[in-house]
Amino acid sequence: MPGKLKVKIVAGRHLPVMDRASDLTDAFVEVKFGNTTFKTDVYLKSLNPQWNSEWFKFEVDDEDLQDEPLQITVLDHDTYSANDAIGKVYIDIDPLLYSEAATVISGWFPIYDTIHGIRGEINVVVKVDLFNDLNRFRQSSCGVKFFCTTSIPKCYRAVIIHGFVEELVVNEDPEYQWIDRIRTPRASNEARQRLISLMSGELQRKIGLKVLEMRGNAVVGYLQCFDLEGESGLVVRAIGTACTLDKLSSPAAFLPACNSPSKDMKEIPFNEDPNPNTHSSGPSTPLKNQTYSFSPSKSYSRQSSSSDTDLSLTPKTGMGSGSAGKEGGPFKALLRQQTQSALEQREFPFFTLTAFPPGFLVHVGGVVSARSVKLLDRIHNPDEPETRDAWWAEIRQEIKSHAKALGCHAVVGYSESTSICEEVCILSACGTAAVLNPRFLQDGTMEGCLEQRLEENLPTGCGFCHIPYDELNMPFPAHLTYCYSCRKQKVPDVLFTTIDLPTDATVIGKGCLIQARLCRLKKKAQAEANATAISNLLPFMEYEMHTQLMNKLKLKGMNALFGLRIQITVGENMLMGLASATGVYLAALPTPGGIQIAGKTPNDGSYEQHISHMQKKINDTIAKNKELYEINPPEISEEIIGSPIPEPRQRSRLLRSQSESSDEVTELDLSHGKKDAFVLEIDDTDAMEDVHSLLTDVPPPSGFYSCNTEIMPGINNWTSEIQMFTSVRVIRLSSLNLTNQALNKNFNDLCENLLKSLYFKLRSMIPCCLCHVNFTVSLPEDELIQVTVTAVAITFDKNQALQTTKTHAEKSLQRASTDNEELLQFPLELCSDSLPSHPFPPAKAVTVEKASPMGEGNFRNRSAPPCANSTVGVVKMTPLSFIPGAKITKYLGIINMFFIRETTSLREEGGVSGFLHAFIAEVFAMVRAHVAALGGNAVVSYIMKQCVFMENPNKNQAQCLINVSGDAVVFVRESDLEVVPTQQPSANCQPSCTEGEVTT
Repeated sequence: MPGKLKVKIVAGRHLPVMDRASDLTDAFVEVKFGNTTFKTDVYLKSLNPQWNSEWFKFEVDDEDLQDEPLQITVLDHDTYSANDAIGKVYIDIDPLLYSEAATVISGWFPIYDTIHGIRGEINVVVKVDLFNDLNRFRQSSCGVKFFCTTSIPKCYRAVIIHGFVEELVVNEDPEYQWIDRIRTPRASNEARQRLISLMSGELQRKIGLKVLEMRGNAVVGYLQCFDLEGESGLVVRAIGTACTLDKLSSPAAFLPACNSPSKDMKEIPFNEDPNPNTHSSGPSTPLKNQTYSFSPSKSYSRQSSSSDTDLSLTPKTGMGSGSAGKEGGPFKALLRQQTQSALEQREFPFFTLTAFPPGFLVHVGGVVSARSVKLLDRIHNPDEPETRDAWWAEIRQEIKSHAKALGCHAVVGYSESTSICEEVCILSACGTAAVLNPRFLQDGTMEGCLEQRLEENLPTGCGFCHIPYDELNMPFPAHLTYCYSCRKQKVPDVLFTTIDLPTDATVIGKGCLIQARLCRLKKKAQAEANATAISNLLPFMEYEMHTQLMNKLKLKGMNALFGLRIQITVGENMLMGLASATGVYLAALPTPGGIQIAGKTPNDGSYEQHISHMQKKINDTIAKNKELYEINPPEISEEIIGSPIPEPRQRSRLLRSQSESSDEVTELDLSHGKKDAFVLEIDDTDAMEDVHSLLTDVPPPSGFYSCNTEIMPGINNWTSEIQMFTSVRVIRLSSLNLTNQALNKNFNDLCENLLKSLYFKLRSMIPCCLCHVNFTVSLPEDELIQVTVTAVAITFDKNQALQTTKTHAEKSLQRASTDNEELLQFPLELCSDSLPSHPFPPAKAVTVEKASPMGEGNFRNRSAPPCANSTVGVVKMTPLSFIPGAKITKYLGIINMFFIRETTSLREEGGVSGFLHAFIAEVFAMVRAHVAALGGNAVVSYIMKQCVFMENPNKNQAQCLINVSGDAVVFVRESDLEVVPTQQPSANCQPSCTEGEVTT
């Protein structure tokens, strides 16, 4: 489908002074697409040129429109020497290729230079005219929509969910090319930026072609990352879920689908007709809690299948008559057969979605993960992707086999990541094994009568908790009981998942953020020895983090984790692990027991007294947490529930170095709570330190809650007050006397202080919840730890909050926050000459934090000229897939941007903190400008996927690479049902900076 790209350069403003003699600039613009370049006239002696050029027209194929970015370069004309570069703008044309998206890109774009940052703005108008042709062998995928959000986008319904799509492309990294031995920073950085932009477009087009082959029209949960492999090359890879989406257009269907999530709202199912008259069952899906059970008295047989040779087998325990009803068994067996046949068509039945309307998710088996250590120097052809494809195929096959072992046919909440240090690369994949409803996986295969029969007498809110595996042949030791909600099926004592909490789940009390943090030293080694050392450490680190998560979950009095994200990061002399999740109390699962401490040291009165003191503190902490998070499960007698399932050998999954044949367990007092207590074996100093760290895990201040899922469980009455922020903190470790214990303490303190500083700065928003808290940890250099956090603070109804916060301390905190509002946080001005000091400065640490206010304030870079980027302050930014109190009316396309910033005057720019702060501010400004140019007024599902920081303090140099993405949308406030008007700059161009940023 050939087309015509038209570009018009209108004007520029606030350009930097390039001619020292006149303090002015002779600016002109080069417009480049593919191999064609146009130039505007030179506008002499002005910092605010008015070019008003003619339309520059490029005749191109739609394949090129997807692959290539439009490149606009602003230069200063010199008569007797080479023209000086002022900066560049890259514009992605892909959003103009959607049928119902924007028809024109028009607005003021920040002119960006990788050395000096933002250097003024340029006004550009871009249009695309496509001409239809009959070429069936086209290489483009025009019209395939991409969404970053990991749920079905608001205002759409999914007709079919086709499944997993992935792709990666490889190229040489310009930073390491042999011709670049004498490196010129600007040329190297710009070559890198342009290459990643090209690779990103090519990758998106190739994934789009796969979606078209599957007869889909959209990719949901699109996650793109880049791997800097050094001399091995530059890899850009992406995964997503292919779907066939339909736009909801009728007003009756549109309003509930686009609302902010709330407990009272029923979302429109994936493939239900939005017109309620066409289905007697209404908006709820009949299979939303479908379960099946296994009867020990029945004989099981493997289902015959043509794919018995691969990993897509039905587990040996997969088929059997259900005990929940005579008529239910055959239909449940049919459900299992159809699910298998629907998923066997896929090589990898993976889904990057984390949130689903009721009905899609039938059962959850648990978290499945796989890791692999690879050597980059073993790649035979660095420019060929086959080796890396084979690596990822191995990992995915392992994930698939783990899911089968849990009796599941699919993996939801699936994600992939890498960690690279020199020639060693750790590949990681993680997801949640699940059984899915086949209605959403194939077109028109389910009969209506089957749905109606399965709908009868089904429990609500607990079906996903029921075990999909055979209780007599479990793949791991587990303590099973009958479901506390329906009392028919078996559930585990604890549930770990990587997905968001299902909308129909019954939760008691509120949730909380739970983190496990771990550091392990390793010897410096090269090549294979290094890879072997890392491989040996990984299983133990995973076990330790799992133990920490389980202990902290028990300490909170909760029984399930959602949104689990585990990162393992490799450095030159250490490995770091960070696991984040949201703990909740699911009503369907049994009440968690207490934590019992047992000592194996010789009898010593003082030691025993210490143990008993620790035990009392643990019991008191559990009781306080239950009160804090309002966990008051109803009393249910054991006779109603039924006795726990006996196991061949009773053993706890949290015993620390305890032999299975030990008789000491029988001597422990396991009467704390209604269920058996956890046993923590204190056998060495490290174990005692673990217990101490468990007790020093301080809960958030009164009036604050935090979670890493989109919505805090137990809170539904959100207000429209919302505040997004990004925080980057870098700490340099002392190389003297570094031990695992000291490392763990440093890492713990770094994360805790970061959270404390956020609570302090957000204290005026009480009662407030930090949602979608996304931690990323990296080891950019030897002895450097970097933690990046992106989250959004949302307030909820204060009337309800006052009922739950009645203590004098909380009231005084609220009064203090009101009195000290002027001392606060985001209203600080970024355009001040000096940066204020941080309220919690850790030793030998630097920090940078950047807020994205949802107010109408303008956005300015501290080093930019006055009034820079003044038109883009109206664009809202949030990591959530929705905006509280608003309806999303249109998705304009994906925002996927990559920036490099380098400085040779680090100290003069405010050190690491000032440099990073200014760079993140510039990234936000450029994202807002591109969204505003598309006609949007918000970015949802925003994520900073990578923030790679490198520092050379001896040479006063630093470099940072940032990759961000999100969905550009148009939203309407529910209060007035009118689109918020775009803010225009005043005539005298003096924007206010009242909505400023968090500074160090």
